[in-house]
Amino acid sequence: MRPAPLPFESLWAFRIVAETGSLTAAAARLGVTQPAISKRLRELEKALGCPLVRRGVNAIGLTAAGARLAEELRGGFAQIQAAVDQLQLRPAPLRIRAYTTWALRWLIPRLPRFHAAHPGIDVEVSTSTAVVDLAREGVDAAVRTVPPGTPPPFGGRRLQAVEISPFAAPSLLRGGEGAWPASARLLGSRVRAGDWALWHQARGTVAPQPPLLFESTSLAIQAALEGLGVVICSPAFLRDEVEAGRLVALDPASIPTGDFYWLLLPTGQASMPLATFADWLVAEAAPA
Repeated sequence: MRPAPLPFESLWAFRIVAETGSLTAAAARLGVTQPAISKRLRELEKALGCPLVRRGVNAIGLTAAGARLAEELRGGFAQIQAAVDQLQLRPAPLRIRAYTTWALRWLIPRLPRFHAAHPGIDVEVSTSTAVVDLAREGVDAAVRTVPPGTPPPFGGRRLQAVEISPFAAPSLLRGGEGAWPASARLLGSRVRAGDWALWHQARGTVAPQPPLLFESTSLAIQAALEGLGVVICSPAFLRDEVEAGRLVALDPASIPTGDFYWLLLPTGQASMPLATFADWLVAEAAPA
């Protein structure tokens, strides 16, 4: 049978009594009455089955068992305090909102480098395509795209340009690597529904059919990996797939869309962790 846990309040009261050598002083430090301290000591002695203090008329001393317990509790409570101090010193995680594909395929693979350089700052990433209200939603910063001709967000910091290029699984290719797949379905996302039109306009061609649009670019990429069609997206999202031969780039050069990713920051002075993250993110997004 597992023994009942010792009363924590009684252990703490005994620790203070041992340190001060007085029931009155211990009661004053803990903000309770002297009889309350006496009651806690009796509870602890009963639980342990041995006396811990010697009570005199005007003084109190420790028994041999009490002295040993007081010494052990001194170290134990010091460890507890150190653990609490560490939690209080560690800042709350930064909450970053971003697009799903950008977060999965660009930001998160780079976060280990940020944590290695700044181990005291944690980053929590959430994803959404909706307009974000930083203050109302409790988000520290967000990453959004700004279309051409739109004024940049006040206080925002520009990240990388949005460029697009088509990719397909090797199983769809005909006539050698890089040849356009015959009758291939065009794949894209609702968030960037106009990317195929931009690409065809830049190449002077006409789209053979409307693209099949998914909820996110991540889903469109997965569909392309399964051989469903040709996906249009940023080459930065597919470097691993291209290097591994799972997808093939069908255009030697990407097309700039005119959009840029921006880091949206709250008004006013940013906290030190947020400023550190913002500087790191801008540096990561800088052209190599």
